Amino acid sequence: MPSSTSSAMNQAPAIAEFRAASKRFGPVLAADEVSLTIRRGEFLTFLGPSGCGKTTALRMLAGFEAPTSGAVYLDGERVNDMPAYRRPVNMVFQHYALFPHLTVAQNIAYGLLQRRPRPDKAEVAAKVARALDMVRLPGFGPRRIWEMSGGQQQRVALARAIVNEPKLLLLDEPLAALDRKLRREMQIELQTLQRQLGITFVLVTHDQEEALSMSDRICIMRGGKIVQTGSPTVLYDEPISRYVADFVGKSNFVDGIFAGHNKVTAHGTTFTGRILCTPAIGSKVTLSIRPEQIELTRDGLEPVQVVNRIFLGEHTEYLVRHDNMGELLVRVSRQAEAAEGPFDPGSEAFVRWAPDAALILDQD
Repeated sequence: MPSSTSSAMNQAPAIAEFRAASKRFGPVLAADEVSLTIRRGEFLTFLGPSGCGKTTALRMLAGFEAPTSGAVYLDGERVNDMPAYRRPVNMVFQHYALFPHLTVAQNIAYGLLQRRPRPDKAEVAAKVARALDMVRLPGFGPRRIWEMSGGQQQRVALARAIVNEPKLLLLDEPLAALDRKLRREMQIELQTLQRQLGITFVLVTHDQEEALSMSDRICIMRGGKIVQTGSPTVLYDEPISRYVADFVGKSNFVDGIFAGHNKVTAHGTTFTGRILCTPAIGSKVTLSIRPEQIELTRDGLEPVQVVNRIFLGEHTEYLVRHDNMGELLVRVSRQAEAAEGPFDPGSEAFVRWAPDAALILDQD
């Protein structure tokens, strides 16, 4: 997202807030004092592994769960006790939850027909047609759900959600059931739709690539808590811990001891890195290096043995073994490999990286 747009987003009024919101299910603390402001018009993603609290946070926004303590606000109004059907919120579920006995048009119109007073037939038909146009399914109204592909059903679920013009659209892993190619196409469609409508989107996913490619901001969760919130670029380039670096993209990790200034001693070797924590001298830290930051060459100072080579089209991934750092993943672009030539498994090579490419992080 351009910086000017990001700046405007940061100044946008809040559409939703968590204020120290916690949720218990018996002895299990699923959400632990979650505090977060969601800005109007942004695309926000909760990212984390299963059981981290991201879906619980989404369900508290939707009204399917009430906080055990703390509060949830929508448009400045405390909504802890407001039922889901009264909230200006719609939700798209992972398995779409479409009615198989209804046509596409009837599925989309369902929410409109629950309103009181009920809109007239002409208004409902016009809104359904507009929603179908938005999700690129014009003329599909008479179809049956079972006649639609998975990707088309996904769009019907989106159309049903946006036809009510919610202020907040919640997406609970809506692309998880799609194949990789279709998932990428739907990511682009979701981004385009969100910009066209100007609706605030809140997505829950465990897919790093999905979060990085679609979001204005990402909330990394762990153990019911928000660990770090920021733009995809900030989280990728400036993670606050090994956990965040490991969950946002791929990285190589080497545990060591902080030696002062920007030095880390690991396995008898001293490495230089960029400090992203506040370690004391002698404390345990982790050195993190992204695979694409490492160069693989035929001469240098850090010898490695090539263990494996995987061609992935736009780049090649090498697994190499360093005497002191152990195994490292190296991602080489097509241009770089063309210039240097491919390395065969079992051969010797050398690695190098810029001094500020290695990040010094807190150990988890």
